[in-house]
Amino acid sequence: MNPLLLTLVVVAAQPPAEDWQTPETAYLKNIKQVTSQFVRAGEGYFSPDGKQIIYQAEEKGTGNPFYQIFVQDLAGGRFRKISPGLGRTTCAYFRPDGQKVIFASSHDDPDVKNHQIAEYKQRDEDLRKGLRRRYQWDFDPYVKIYESNPDGSELRCLTPKAKHYTAEGSYSADGKKIVYSSGSAGNVQLYVMNADGTEPKQITTALKCYNGGPFFSPDGKQVIFRSDRKEKDRLQLYVVNSDGTGERALTDNDKWVYWAPYWHKDGKHIIYTAADHSDETKRPNYDLYWMNIENGRTVRITHMPGADVLPVFSPDMKKLMWTSSRGGERPPSQLWIADFVVPKE
Repeated sequence: MNPLLLTLVVVAAQPPAEDWQTPETAYLKNIKQVTSQFVRAGEGYFSPDGKQIIYQAEEKGTGNPFYQIFVQDLAGGRFRKISPGLGRTTCAYFRPDGQKVIFASSHDDPDVKNHQIAEYKQRDEDLRKGLRRRYQWDFDPYVKIYESNPDGSELRCLTPKAKHYTAEGSYSADGKKIVYSSGSAGNVQLYVMNADGTEPKQITTALKCYNGGPFFSPDGKQVIFRSDRKEKDRLQLYVVNSDGTGERALTDNDKWVYWAPYWHKDGKHIIYTAADHSDETKRPNYDLYWMNIENGRTVRITHMPGADVLPVFSPDMKKLMWTSSRGGERPPSQLWIADFVVPKE
């Protein structure tokens, strides 16, 4: 997730008509809801052994309306909060050896509790007026990247000198590097640093835009990400070498919004989220898509009404997990999981 006034604009080349008609049951088997105990939950990632997941969720009755970070056993469903419990948290990820996790948090903000109170008041006002707020991501300058053990112990900040929003971190496959986003609203760039927080290096240079949601390719040589550099809030997908060279766009359709790209283990395909924003009078329906980044061919994976976003693969690539508000009348987002069948090309 991201703090910016994003309308969640995800864009890739529009797939052929025949691909759009394929029912999701061709690619997703044994679909199950993973979380249900929270006001809302999402952006989940697997542990290296595939036995646990880490995600963000809003608890009930805690006095904090913002996401906190949880680790959950897939077998049995036992979960525990590992973040401090104050402020905003987002973008949690397991280190490849499973011994550490990272996540972004604003719990050190001296005004953190007043922000929580203000959010509840705003929600009450929205409810009274019958309003549904447009999705927005606040680039909170107090959000920094933290490392901890998977149980939340030994918490320490990896970006203590950051003066603005620093989040959206993920590890390289060897666990030696972290790629992340940092900046202020209207100018967020991608950086790569050592896993201990040292030697940060900027790898994107396009100014006056948001660059975010980065993930290393399986071989660590490339980074996939999203950016609204073409038009504000209209996200497109890009790939760049890990040293900042060789950047290229994967999508180029300003009527669509593309975001949340995630690598398949072959390094040639990605799974991502997209929606048609061409009709301003309609609420866009976000779905999951599969893309061959070498030839641009795409396949639509989900079809159900409701948002299907933030897809990730299990370590063995046999399962897909994503955040969804599918089913019912505007249900809150929760995590879902399914067996994944690789599309044939």
